[in-house]
Amino acid sequence: MANDGTIPAPDGSGRQVKLITADDVVAYLKAHPDFFDKNGELAAEMGITPRVQGPGVIDMQQAILKRLRGEIEKLKVERTEIIANSKQNQIVQNRIQAAVISIIQATTFEKMIHVVTHELPELLDVDFITMAIEANADAPKRVPVRGVYVLAPGAIDAAIGPDKHARLRSNIVGEEAFFGDVARFVKSDVLMRLQVSSGSPDGVMCFGARDPEAFGPEMATELLFFLSKVLENTIRAWLDLPE
Repeated sequence: MANDGTIPAPDGSGRQVKLITADDVVAYLKAHPDFFDKNGELAAEMGITPRVQGPGVIDMQQAILKRLRGEIEKLKVERTEIIANSKQNQIVQNRIQAAVISIIQATTFEKMIHVVTHELPELLDVDFITMAIEANADAPKRVPVRGVYVLAPGAIDAAIGPDKHARLRSNIVGEEAFFGDVARFVKSDVLMRLQVSSGSPDGVMCFGARDPEAFGPEMATELLFFLSKVLENTIRAWLDLPE
């Protein structure tokens, strides 16, 4: 590059071509204040929305500040959502912990069933919780415990799917087989499979809600799965069953 700021032309013609500097760009923009008005696509690509302030003067600073304020507001909204979700998750965890303690502190098997079907709904803020077990050759047609139902063989696989642990639904009509007399009030539900023992039929822990959107396929099930495992192990211990 020559001392005068020129370089040889790339076409080999021997001509000298002047390099464009930042000062040249600034000088050009000052001389052509309507440049970004005439080249709106370039302004949009650069993230600049120029605003005319007086005849032919572009307020670049205001455009940049406006964009920064928008980004800050977006970050504030995201932060608020994260905090709200964290608080909600903590509330759910606390409720699950209280439910687990209530189950394992029951003094009899019958009391434990009563806790699940009558006390856990309030602890977990759920409208209905029931239990159901598939029948076998020796099973009674009805279990003499309110909130516990007997299912036909294969009913759980048919409802949940073979080898699946849960089914979550929204905007549904409750099934009497799982919820009994309150089925007509159930508008969304969760069925959690209970595999108490290799020597006994499967059961389900059923959560029902009046709100059609309380449960749904996108809902996380880790905590409910944990609760169902606690219930499985507690039932197995009370009935002295093998794993």
